[in-house]
Amino acid sequence: MRVLVIGSGAREHALLLALRRDPQVEQLAVAPGNAGTAAIAEQYDVDISSGPAVVALAQRLASDLVVVGPEVPLVLGVADALRAAGIACFGPSKDAARIEGSKAFAKDVMAAAGVRTAASEIVDNPANLDAALNRFGPPAGQAAWVVKDDGLAAGKGVVVTADRDVARAHAAGLLDSGHPVLLESFLDGPEVSLFCVVDGETVVPLLPAQDFKRVGDNDSGPNTGGMGAYTPLPWLPAQVLTQIVDEIVKPVAAEMVSRGSAFSGLLYAGLAITSAGPSVVEFNCRFGDPETQAVLSLLESPLGQLLNAAATGTLASFEELRWRDGAAVTVVVAAENYPGRPRVGDVITGSEADGVLHAGTARREDGAVVSTGGRVLSVVGTGADLDGARTAAYTALKSIKLPGSHFRTDIGLAAAEGRISL
Repeated sequence: MRVLVIGSGAREHALLLALRRDPQVEQLAVAPGNAGTAAIAEQYDVDISSGPAVVALAQRLASDLVVVGPEVPLVLGVADALRAAGIACFGPSKDAARIEGSKAFAKDVMAAAGVRTAASEIVDNPANLDAALNRFGPPAGQAAWVVKDDGLAAGKGVVVTADRDVARAHAAGLLDSGHPVLLESFLDGPEVSLFCVVDGETVVPLLPAQDFKRVGDNDSGPNTGGMGAYTPLPWLPAQVLTQIVDEIVKPVAAEMVSRGSAFSGLLYAGLAITSAGPSVVEFNCRFGDPETQAVLSLLESPLGQLLNAAATGTLASFEELRWRDGAAVTVVVAAENYPGRPRVGDVITGSEADGVLHAGTARREDGAVVSTGGRVLSVVGTGADLDGARTAAYTALKSIKLPGSHFRTDIGLAAAEGRISL
């Protein structure tokens, strides 16, 4: 099987590493890739938001399967273009990708499927903002205001704050930019990320994970695209995981089928395990970053064959997934000033060690690896338990040098210390 992966982040690096372990995968290519993926796959420079460009590359490579990593190409319909050309694609159609591309659409699907989620309201007129804010947040008995960009925002379009002025400023800024605003009620309880490979109404869950959105330790500072993750979740009972699949993911998948928008690909459920039970925070239409780096490091089943089964409509007959024992922790190394405008162009040393996955990197003509984005590297540690995985990840971090970089020191710590409970 010849596989082409679309994307340039640590998520795609993790996908390539897992695909390489599949004995049926004989050729790997990535577009556009980064300095780390260049060592394990052929790299091609292509406009990944262009369906015709991606199709042309897949045809030139005679790819048997194309795996689309980021959300933007999916929302723009790249998967549709590939399927129209007769090329198997792991990733939903443009219509189905609206479950991430439009939070209003996702809310409508959840309402129809009877899925528990936060109460919400769309605001598309600045004149209605203040009245809407008064219906949410602390005055309505909530712990905070939750303000979201209705469209794609790379994980950074959300503000959760007990300060009304901060909430209003974020919402007003989105509206001034022409973006509708989604106001939501606050959901209590620990968060869970659950990836499910979906083929119509067939749902195959992967290991649950928890990610860390805030930039600083103890969940301080602004939201980011993700600063780390760990898996599995020792505090999440197996029956709750079953409940999530049976009462949330499967009904949503069935509702998509009933609408003529059947989902084929990776459906990511972001959840809060509230006092009333699991409740959806958001759905994404692709593998999440940084959870993918941790989850796939423990997968023993052949990833290429799994993704191909979903892409070709045969997921229902795929074997039960197999996993390594133990735990995995991912820690993201971010550039100076991230999640603001990051400092780039700095030389990185120690980035070629095992367990180091590249994201915002490139290789200069002189051979040096330099930073090119906000989230630069992901360091993955595995161990017999969370303590061992944390030790492996943070020990590996000591050998990485990037001027001005920063990372969280508490990824997985609360779970390892038994401080998370339902």
